[in-house]
Amino acid sequence: MLAESGESPSDRDPLLQWLLSIREAHDGGNFLELEELVSNCIDNFKDDIKYRDDPRFLQIWFLHLGSSSDFETIFKEMEKRKICIRSSLLYELYACFLEGKEMWQEAYWAYQIGISREAEPLERLKSACSLFLDRMSDRVNASSLEKIDGDKSSRSETCINPWSDSTMDNLLQKIKPSLSKSDGYHLCNKAYSGKVDLSSLRASSKNKTLELGKRKYQIKGCTGQGRFALVFKAHDDSTPDEYVALKIQTPPFPWEFYIYRQLDKRIPDQQRSSFGFAKRMHLYSDYSILVCDYLSHGTLHDVINSFWVVRKPMEEVLCVYYTIEMLCMLETLHDVGLIHGDFKPDNLLVRCARGELKEDDYKKRDGHWREQGLCLIDWGRAIDLHLFPSQVEFEGSCRTSGFRCVEMQENKRWKCQASFVADSYNLCGVAHLMLHGSYMEIERKRTSDADHVYMPRLPFRRYWNCKLWERLFKELLNNAPNDDKMLLRDLRECFEEYLCSDPQLLRKLKDLLTKLKLSLCSA
Repeated sequence: MLAESGESPSDRDPLLQWLLSIREAHDGGNFLELEELVSNCIDNFKDDIKYRDDPRFLQIWFLHLGSSSDFETIFKEMEKRKICIRSSLLYELYACFLEGKEMWQEAYWAYQIGISREAEPLERLKSACSLFLDRMSDRVNASSLEKIDGDKSSRSETCINPWSDSTMDNLLQKIKPSLSKSDGYHLCNKAYSGKVDLSSLRASSKNKTLELGKRKYQIKGCTGQGRFALVFKAHDDSTPDEYVALKIQTPPFPWEFYIYRQLDKRIPDQQRSSFGFAKRMHLYSDYSILVCDYLSHGTLHDVINSFWVVRKPMEEVLCVYYTIEMLCMLETLHDVGLIHGDFKPDNLLVRCARGELKEDDYKKRDGHWREQGLCLIDWGRAIDLHLFPSQVEFEGSCRTSGFRCVEMQENKRWKCQASFVADSYNLCGVAHLMLHGSYMEIERKRTSDADHVYMPRLPFRRYWNCKLWERLFKELLNNAPNDDKMLLRDLRECFEEYLCSDPQLLRKLKDLLTKLKLSLCSA
């Protein structure tokens, strides 16, 4: 029959010849040819529905994923093209890949995504996840707190990734006694047993009731979504006019609640409203639910977009004002030994004054100016320097695109006393986004004395106060000072002096903030 039709196996199955060529290159150790074959194979068949659920094609994708440093983007593309998304094999392979890179929390997330999608065979996937949790339990039990407590006998004990799962596990064990005594901390060693299945919640979920202790919360909508968490706007049944933010996360993660309680203890009352408030946390064996204050005016990113969506740059006086707010925020935060670690416009909520702002009150922050400003939230990647020895060196990346400091980009260590560079770099990133409407790219530029400094690639516009912005970027991108607070204070005072030097600037700022409040309220 084959001879009569002249049809070969590769005619019936075009992928077959590619598989044979890929196997030959792999067995022959020709990895450059292998990489090219894999890439070309994916380009040829990625839009072919015939191979969408073919496990052989899935294996090709994973060969591609293993040779790339940007594997998260590749996995997202696999999901977008629906490559075997109903097969448990996709999630098992990806979880094993992540586990091999010691990205344990991400590996657990991969299993949970597959389970939530009821990938087949589901029982096999659940069993694989259970075995993974057993391995993680053995790893945690075998780990030592000496790494955190500062035995300086080896590099691994003096150079720490503050965001790695092993570091976080050790820190959580260390703070467990004090955490259990914190006001609003509710621990349950069992899985969440409310009527709503938390794994079924999506960004579109509304009008569902969550039972937390003796309280019932009505979900009104989703306000944020991350890899491991969803944030919902909700209200307590007993107080329908008062909204809260519910952050629902799996696997459970009490670290953020610990940081909120440290903020309560360390931040002076007059600055406390700039850093968000956590009312309580409910910690279960499978989920954690953080109950926080809700602010209704959106984020600084929303403000930035409101200008650029109509193709207008953000007014410079607004950029100056919000830069002052951020400098003051980091000055206060770093002075008490805390690093936010994920400082970006999405995590800066806008605070709006309830009453009328008056120019004369600005300099001393009197009147309603005390209610105006920004509020820093999302403390899941915060670093508490009080838990580390003073001579420790940090490594690792925040993995936030567009907000990775020079040390992270160049895979360098950063010393504990200079570790504030992560937040300071990101402040520059936010300022750049306000000014240009684009994420900051930096380059080494030659100075007048033949030296080199890091500066933003995009030039400053001629009608800006260029000296002011040049000083901000030059000092924060190129200094790792021991006295971070002094540098931030000097920059803040420089920006404040400029803003207060001209009554027209303050008048314009007041008018812009009033208009902004109206637009945010209507949105």
